[in-house]
Parts: sequence; structure tokens; C-alpha cells
Amino acid sequence: MIKSLLIVSVAVVGLSACGATTRGAATGAAMGAAAGAVIGNNTGSGDAETGAIIGGVVGGAAGAYAGCRSEGGCRWTEDNPNQSRLYLDERANRYYYVNNRDGCTYWRNGEYRAC
Repeated sequence: MIKSLLIVSVAVVGLSACGATTRGAATGAAMGAAAGAVIGNNTGSGDAETGAIIGGVVGGAAGAYAGCRSEGGCRWTEDNPNQSRLYLDERANRYYYVNNRDGCTYWRNGEYRAC
């Protein structure tokens, strides 16, 4: 259990240079795994491993959503003031937008494109 938490903690530090969505997912997964292990160990069947897995999945999803929302939204939307209008990348035949806060470009579905 301690070894797993140490590995997750090192991974979280390694992801500190990533975007808020990734950092949020990693942090949420680590916190969820720790909480799930404690809850799983202290209740029901006493299975800390299953609790850690479930907590990690739920925490990762919640953390990714929170990180995405902190950046102004996960996808391009017309009512988001942090995003420019859509541009067409003719080589990729896909639409992208410019995030006005960081100057990076993202595909319409929210995937990172370039900085």
C-alpha cells in the first residue's frame, strides 16, 4: 500500500509541468486512491486494494473535470471568453481555437494542438 502511494506521489510530481486537466486527474487519482484504500480497509470486507482502485478511478475522473473547468472549459464553446473563433487547419482538415489566456492552440474537442 505504501509503495503504491509512493509511486503515485512521484507520478504526480512528474506531471506538474502538464496542463491543469492532467494535473487535476493525477492529483484526484492519488487522493481518491488514498481515500479509497482507507475506506476500503476500514469498512465492509476490509479490502484496501479494491477501495484504492475504485477511489483512484473516481478521483481521477473528478480531478480531470475540475482541472478542465479551471482552464475555462474542456471544449470550444461560443460563450467562453478565453477562446478565439474557430480556425480551419487545412492540412489536418480539423478546426482549432486559440486560448487567449496562454496563447496555445487546441483542437475543437479540447485536445492540445501547439503553443
